[in-house]
Amino acid sequence: MKLRKVTAASAAVLALTVGATACGGGNSDSGSSGGKKIKIGIKFDQPGLGLKQPDGSYAGFDVDVATYVAKQLGYTPDQIQFVETQSADRENALQRGDVKFIAATYSITPERQQKVDFAGPYLLAHQDLLVKKDSKISKGTDLNGKNLCSVTGSTSAQNVQKTIAPKANLKQNSTYSECIASLQSGAVDAVTTDDSILAGYASQAKYKGQFKLAGLKLSNENYGIGVKKGDKALVDKINKALEKMVSDGSWQKAVDKNFGPADYKNEKAPQIGNIVK
Repeated sequence: MKLRKVTAASAAVLALTVGATACGGGNSDSGSSGGKKIKIGIKFDQPGLGLKQPDGSYAGFDVDVATYVAKQLGYTPDQIQFVETQSADRENALQRGDVKFIAATYSITPERQQKVDFAGPYLLAHQDLLVKKDSKISKGTDLNGKNLCSVTGSTSAQNVQKTIAPKANLKQNSTYSECIASLQSGAVDAVTTDDSILAGYASQAKYKGQFKLAGLKLSNENYGIGVKKGDKALVDKINKALEKMVSDGSWQKAVDKNFGPADYKNEKAPQIGNIVK
């Protein structure tokens, strides 16, 4: 009899535990009906795209896109939990289930498509150069003999050195903020990475009117929203949300708000599933 009582008590505890788990948190796209949160991966250190501000709020084009998509999935802004997602950890974050989706200057490539699925693209960016407003640099070969800055290990800098201006003097820093400061001081003649990232930095109030994009379109970068491999249902929902964002004008408003001060000549909104090579 005592054994049966212990077993019954254990069963009751187990039932309570299972019930609590079923009603608890976790990443779900079921919407606001259960008061659940959704975790979204973004960058925290990219002005104009994904930036955590001193007051703890978030700003940038990727943030606006992610917030709009989450709303279409049924989440209010206070139900969104933004999670800092470094470039090198994006695939792992999705596979582990740390986040529901990622909007973080996440270029769609064949290699990444083997590990995650993508909705979008929602922005077509290009590798470009940021130079001073009065700079005479107007083409890639003008960089020969000039000082070029990018972050350590950047594929953008390697692209310039290998195929565009092999005689450019490459200076590598740990962050683009350091490169922009070097450009402002005159220590370097140009900074290279995606034009959207460069436009975000140039749009900061402290740099207003000092820089311009060269507009060289040295590569095509199709930004997509990454989701866990195999979650086709979520991809379809996000794609519908992105299409609505474009059709109702919210996409262009987000572009103008986040990149406008840098005179960013953005491409028109890309068609869903159309990857520009």
